Parts: sequence; C-alpha cells; structure tokens
Amino acid sequence: MADLETLRQRIRACAECALHAGRENAVPGEGDPQAALMFIGEGPGFNEDRQGRPFVGPAGQFLDELLRSIGLEREDVFITNMVKCRPPNNRDPFPGEISACAHYLDDQIAAIRPKVIVPLGRHALARWFPRDSISKVRARPRVFDGVTIFPLYHPAAALHNGALRAVIEADFAKLGELLRQPPPPPGDGAPWALAADEGSQQTSMF
Repeated sequence: MADLETLRQRIRACAECALHAGRENAVPGEGDPQAALMFIGEGPGFNEDRQGRPFVGPAGQFLDELLRSIGLEREDVFITNMVKCRPPNNRDPFPGEISACAHYLDDQIAAIRPKVIVPLGRHALARWFPRDSISKVRARPRVFDGVTIFPLYHPAAALHNGALRAVIEADFAKLGELLRQPPPPPGDGAPWALAADEGSQQTSMF
C-alpha cells in the first residue's frame, strides 16, 4: 500500500486520462494523514488548478466555515476529489475520467483509513451508492465496508442556489452530532461515531 507522499507524487505526474493535458497542477488532496473524517468532492476548479490544493475557491471558503461551525479546521480532516485534475471549464467529469482516477482515491482511503467519509455531491456519492440521489440521502449515515458514509450537498451548490445555504448548514450540524455520538457496541452494525468530551466543542476523535 502506497503512503500519501508517494501517492501525491504519482498523482502530480499522472497522465492516465486526457485531463492531464489541460491542467496547470494536479490536486492530490491535503489534510491530516491519519484523519478520521475525509471529504471527497467532484474535481478541482480554477483556483484549485492554479494552487494545486483542494477547495481553495469560494466553495472551499464555505467549507472552511462549515468545519469551524462543528469545531474543526481543515488540518483536522482530509480533503480530496474524485478526479485530481480540473475538467475543462469546470464541466462534470466524464465516467472514464472518474474511473482513471479511482485507484488513487482507493489508495488514499486505504492509507488514511477514515472512520467517516463525506461524499460532497452526486458524483462523489455515486462512488458508493450510484443509484441514489444526493437530495434523498443527504445527511443520512450509512455503513459501507465498515466505514460510515455521510453524504452532503457540495458546498458549491449554495453558491448557485442561495436557498440551499441554510440546508447545507443544517446538514453539517447533523454531521457534528454524528461525531459526538458514543460509539456503538461492537458488531451491532450501527453507524460509527466517537464521543466528544463533555462540554467540548471539538470532537474527541481529533
């Protein structure tokens, strides 16, 4: 199993799909290499391609606000995308592009071993539940291969539809509640969470 630094180098040199031809920088992801909480978006945008970092544009600023609302900073989590290079004009990634990048995401998950994965938007959700709609399953924890999957709207949705901002904030609060729940008894199949110290705003998993 590759470590995150090896993966980062491989992603930055990757030419496995056509997206590499138009990139300025590949965007491997960043954060705590032992994060219990992992966020997965769709793909880099303009600002991310320029800086080589995920979620640094307006949607990323909103994500930072959402993290702080549950007592976290981006250094406490790991943030990446389904595809690591920017699709032209920020279009949706094609299935073949997602497939070409899938092994990098698999290796990142294996290296980090998060306890909760948050797919942001429908493309990330389809990695686990391709038949589901993000609008129907958002903020509903489900266990997949021993990991709790907690789908949420992509933060960019609030930039395109202001009415979704309050919805996303409320859903993120539910994520905070999940992280504060006591862990279930072994073998009961319930969604994972870790208890927070009483009175603390920071979840105990960090």
